[in-house]
Amino acid sequence: MKARTDLQSSGPKSLSYASALHPRPMRNLFSPLTPYSQGFLAVDETHTLYWEQSGNPDGIPVVVLHGGPGAGATATHRRFFDPDFYRIIIFDQRGAGRSQPLGSLKNNTLDDLIADMEKIRLHLKIPRWHLFGGSWGSTLALAYAQHFPDHCISLVLRSIFLMEQYEIDWYMHGMSTIFPEAWENFTEGRTPKDLLQTYYEDLTSDDDRKSIHAAMQWNAYESTCASFFPTKETLVSEDQRYYALATAKIEAHYFYTQVIKPEHSLLKNIRKIRSIPATIVQGRYDIICPMASANRLHLAWPEADYVIVPDAGHSFLDPTLRTRLIETTEAAKSLK
Repeated sequence: MKARTDLQSSGPKSLSYASALHPRPMRNLFSPLTPYSQGFLAVDETHTLYWEQSGNPDGIPVVVLHGGPGAGATATHRRFFDPDFYRIIIFDQRGAGRSQPLGSLKNNTLDDLIADMEKIRLHLKIPRWHLFGGSWGSTLALAYAQHFPDHCISLVLRSIFLMEQYEIDWYMHGMSTIFPEAWENFTEGRTPKDLLQTYYEDLTSDDDRKSIHAAMQWNAYESTCASFFPTKETLVSEDQRYYALATAKIEAHYFYTQVIKPEHSLLKNIRKIRSIPATIVQGRYDIICPMASANRLHLAWPEADYVIVPDAGHSFLDPTLRTRLIETTEAAKSLK
């Protein structure tokens, strides 16, 4: 397989660069839309998941897998898809967003989330669907597809995260090489050697003051490092603080207890999904999910299209990354 840039093409499955050096029209999000149906689905004795559908009820199904883990879905997630063509399914994973109980770590593992997706698919009577996942959502998409390849039309994977130890180490320590001032605030009052353990203990503390303070530090660190065009988020309401706590707590829970060991790497089972059409879209300056993981996935799965966006970071709202994602969902219309 030969690599290509926007000025040179070598075939349908290839490496491409979406670069400011090769300008393309920026794509805007589709117009805001309101769900035509929504509800809650009890998936076990503890967890009840929020789900919604928008777009075309008779359209081709696409399910959106939010990041985090624990971040929850937003109305913006609906807007990467042509609502006249797609039946857009969004849900909040266990403990996240509008799912209940908020922030619960009980029975909250990757295997549980895979099973939840199947329950949602069956509940909504969907034979097959496209998967659209970024960051942790790419982890979940890969894992689900490897369990249920026959139910997948295609995969759109952004900001690749394989849930392996080197990625956790990068998040907790390595990002300090790019954002040293944010990391200093992140580690304030903590021993860097035991940073993840200390955060996990504080975030799961019964002391609300301690846990919410830790969540604010965690959220500030991640939001500072996430976008190519950094923005500062101010959390002022109690609800916002408790949602931030849920996100940070679930992330720390997965980082501390749910790391995928090398012998079980998602890369080892690419053979199960090799024939599924897929596109990997990665921002070159993604600090949260660095290029190394996307490149490893590309090497293991050369049949998948691989798009590097040189002037984008982690956020799917970075204009060039947003553009390539929308171009990919438009191209996926040809897949059945």
